[in-house]
Amino acid sequence: MKTILAEIRPALVATLVIAVVCCGFYPLAVTGIAKLAFARQADGSLIVDKHGVIIGSSLLGQNFSGEGYFHPRPSAAGTTGYDATSSGGSNFGPTSQKLADSIRERVAAYRTSNGLAADQPVPADAVTASGSGLDPHISPANAALQVARVAKARALPPEKVTTLIASNTDRAAFGLLGVDGVNVLKLNLALDAIK
Repeated sequence: MKTILAEIRPALVATLVIAVVCCGFYPLAVTGIAKLAFARQADGSLIVDKHGVIIGSSLLGQNFSGEGYFHPRPSAAGTTGYDATSSGGSNFGPTSQKLADSIRERVAAYRTSNGLAADQPVPADAVTASGSGLDPHISPANAALQVARVAKARALPPEKVTTLIASNTDRAAFGLLGVDGVNVLKLNLALDAIK
């Protein structure tokens, strides 16, 4: 019995020490360094209005459906979409009939809402959800197809709206890692800021 206890005691002590270091000290150290070096990012890249109210995060997609707003990618996160506590895709495979039917419906709705011709190509990100369901970006091609609708609804020159798209586009890192993406929340906030 003494030999068993002699073996168990060091194992329990080692487990406790590793738990304290890995689950306590290490996360606190990383969080502290992140707060000092990258305060905004460590807090979730939150966007705050002039009254200090949190509007959202530049890292999470939100639903916008009004005519005067740019619309984000569809979302499968949660039961109604855009639920940050339930991130995930639809899990429909490429041969799924439900996926094909929903894309067909979304393509028709996108063309109708943006006044496009029945044979106008539609960017894939306009009709498919991202893997997380919370992608905050749309492609520049998707944004360009929405310009006419947004400009008309806000009585703005299309050139002004196009300029806002360019200023709210996150470029590929170093020009080659990733792709350019238009941050929908930032773009819509910039539109709302126009008097």
